[in-house]
Amino acid sequence: MAYYKDIREYLEALDRNGKLRRIKRLINKDTELVPVVRLQFRGLPEEQRTAFVFDNITDVNGKRYAGSVALGVLGGSEEIYALGMMCKPEEILEKRAQAERNPIRPKLVEYGPVHEEVHMGDKLLEHGGLEEFPIPISTPGYDPGPALTAPFWVTKDPDTGVRNVGTYRVLIKSPTKTGIDFCRPTRGVAIHWNKARERGQPLPAAIVIGGPPSFGYSSVVDFPIDVDEFTMAGALAGAPLEVVKCKTVDLEVPAHAEIVIEGEINTSVLEKEGPFGESIGYMSLTQPRPFFTVKCITHRKNPVLLSFLSMFQPSESSKIKCLGNSAAAYNHLRYVAGFDKVQKVAISETSDGLYFTVVQVKGTDTGEVWKILEATQKFRVDSKIIVAVNEDIDPNNFESIVWALSTRFQPHRDTRIITRPCNGLTDVSLAPMEVMEKAREEYEPELPTQSYLLMDATVKWPLPPVSLPTKEFMDRAAQIWKEEGLPELHLKEPYHGRNLGYWHAEDVQKAQWALKGEYKKTGELQATQQIPGGPHYPLPPDFVKK
Repeated sequence: MAYYKDIREYLEALDRNGKLRRIKRLINKDTELVPVVRLQFRGLPEEQRTAFVFDNITDVNGKRYAGSVALGVLGGSEEIYALGMMCKPEEILEKRAQAERNPIRPKLVEYGPVHEEVHMGDKLLEHGGLEEFPIPISTPGYDPGPALTAPFWVTKDPDTGVRNVGTYRVLIKSPTKTGIDFCRPTRGVAIHWNKARERGQPLPAAIVIGGPPSFGYSSVVDFPIDVDEFTMAGALAGAPLEVVKCKTVDLEVPAHAEIVIEGEINTSVLEKEGPFGESIGYMSLTQPRPFFTVKCITHRKNPVLLSFLSMFQPSESSKIKCLGNSAAAYNHLRYVAGFDKVQKVAISETSDGLYFTVVQVKGTDTGEVWKILEATQKFRVDSKIIVAVNEDIDPNNFESIVWALSTRFQPHRDTRIITRPCNGLTDVSLAPMEVMEKAREEYEPELPTQSYLLMDATVKWPLPPVSLPTKEFMDRAAQIWKEEGLPELHLKEPYHGRNLGYWHAEDVQKAQWALKGEYKKTGELQATQQIPGGPHYPLPPDFVKK
């Protein structure tokens, strides 16, 4: 099956798979639209989440809009993400890892649907500029205005010509002006912006809305700075990304995008921007940021305005980031760093898809585990809590992780803390907000200290078996469960017992007797193993007999 050529084909696929809700009633984009979708992230289990499309839209002034708004489309759940990747959920890590290693260059075409309508010069404001589109307010009650939350920014390195695609929030300032928040100085657009600033030139840029899902999935993950991210979109799709030339800037954009906003990012001055609801789960503060001036807007007729549900986790933003960043870290550890014992990497969605990482390793020693933990800490995802677990621990299941930490981990022995100056000012745990606000205002701020916690929660020596029925009995029970028509199971690891190496032959024999109904043999054996009475373990020194 060919990959989706645009977001419309993908919406049809979501609908066929029962993962799309289309809302026909009149919805206010400023006060109702995002809160409606937010409810499913606060009140439904993940498997019941869907994408939403709103077709009948107004605003607080009663204006009516053409086109639609889509939310939850790329990352409403892991199942939705997998549909966008055209794979099974359990195949996401490996598919993304292989894509990063096998780029496919884009294909330049003469014309694409994104040029069905072209507004520039006098016609730009005749059509309303950015106000032509139903851009929602994401955190009504706190945000100062509407914002594009799924903008795929395209910029080009002024020195090398390598293209970057990144998702950086766009707060609307006027019909022809927006803010842009780089978040970190290591982001591709920030590097391009600084190079343009040193030349005394603005940075040409284009904001892409919609297009093939693979373009969005490439946009939200940080690849190495020398990687042309158009090639990553092609690799994820398994075919070249079709691109067209922009009308007013020297850039290419997906031919099947819904909307493209062309213009320049000013490099000579900054403006105050924000506040805005952030994916870390708190409101950001007003801060100096660059701004973008619109020169041209092209779009399809009745475009679908793609947005991400971000802000508090879990959200669409955190789901996309946790899956994409997990795959990037997995590729780095297993294929780049060469740790073939790494089985999975899972970055918690509720850590903003960044800060809490679990690495599952198979049959390795403590020394190699620490090498893996240190390599994870140095990787570009920048997690501040990193835990190593064995293959019987599900890195996506918090209960399983807590069990490993409770039974295979000693804080004094299995913990290391690494510190360095922070590389960004988004983590509200770094310093009081007054300090953070002052640091944002300064051109060369004194950065707070950032720390990383590494924990080895793997088995250090042979242990008794996990106290669950062995696999054959649990699998037979699952078959009976299914035959009885009971609710569908979603089994958590560990769901069956495993021998972890410390188990005597006598204990094996006793279990075999029990399964033959000969448990009395165990009683007879233990009657021959009597010892004198009294406590056979040390008592604490302050123990007092009552």
